[in-house]
Amino acid sequence: MRIAHTAILGAGAWGTALAWLWGKGGGQVSLWGHNVDRVRRMQRTRENSDYLPGIRLPETVSVTSELPDCAGADLIVFVTPSTALREIVTRLRKVISNPRAVLLSCTKGIEHVTGMRMSQVLHEAFPEHRIAVLSGPNLALEIAQGLPCATVIASDDVDCAASLQGALGIPRFRIYTSRDVVSVELGGALKNVFAIAAGISDGLGLGDNSKAALVIRSLAELVRLGVAMGGSANAFYGLSGAGDLVLTCYSERSRNHTVGKRLGRNEALIQITSAMRMVAEGIPTARSAWECARRLNIATPIIDQVYAVLYEQKKPIVALEELLSREQKAEQL
Repeated sequence: MRIAHTAILGAGAWGTALAWLWGKGGGQVSLWGHNVDRVRRMQRTRENSDYLPGIRLPETVSVTSELPDCAGADLIVFVTPSTALREIVTRLRKVISNPRAVLLSCTKGIEHVTGMRMSQVLHEAFPEHRIAVLSGPNLALEIAQGLPCATVIASDDVDCAASLQGALGIPRFRIYTSRDVVSVELGGALKNVFAIAAGISDGLGLGDNSKAALVIRSLAELVRLGVAMGGSANAFYGLSGAGDLVLTCYSERSRNHTVGKRLGRNEALIQITSAMRMVAEGIPTARSAWECARRLNIATPIIDQVYAVLYEQKKPIVALEELLSREQKAEQL
């Protein structure tokens, strides 16, 4: 696969980090953002001061707020918030001009009401295009600092995944491939909900023993719901499941962990989100995951309590006490 032009839709921290990473390789990269003022500032300074201050974009990266500038790209990468993906896809469908463009979703979420994964939203709009997903334990700032990491690209088309691996991977951005699109997507989406729970535990000061138990039971719950939604149990123990879960539950740079920690300290959700520039995907995903679990009749006690804290104004300490007071049983993984 020859990728002469890559378009990245979404100029947040993650999109900017990928533009920096792939722009360093010398290929033409277009970074699209919806905020016109931010885009103009980035064009002038070559820096995304809102999300990745101090990281200068290579000259190979052009920043734009015009979606048609991305319409002819060989590879179109989606790094938008999950709640905005359908709108962006609808707009792109009207202008896309490359029928062979590969679509790569780096968005981690589950659509509200429909329960659709991000690749399903893309496939619905672009049924003739090859589609892949990328997910893993990847903090944007560390990538833009050149620190080593690993990730997974999954596609039903094995050749497509292998071609993207060869085109996009470098020694410090190690890419593995998979055919299990469902598991890779769900692992990346669901872990954000559990990161909020882990943050709440930290905010309440419950200690490392409690947090370790919470994280490993979160993994069991992720696998249980993920399998019911069509994933493979073994795949959830990889980079996009267990790997991303560990990162987001323990890193102080995780925005979902940060949301949970502040909730645990009795801050109001509206106060937390209004002060954040970046989207914490665990908030909308908690609602979508809760809906999916109800439809599939799957027990998800941790997701249920996170949902109750976020959407039913339950006190975090009450939610954690209810988890701890559940009936004791044999361990199942």
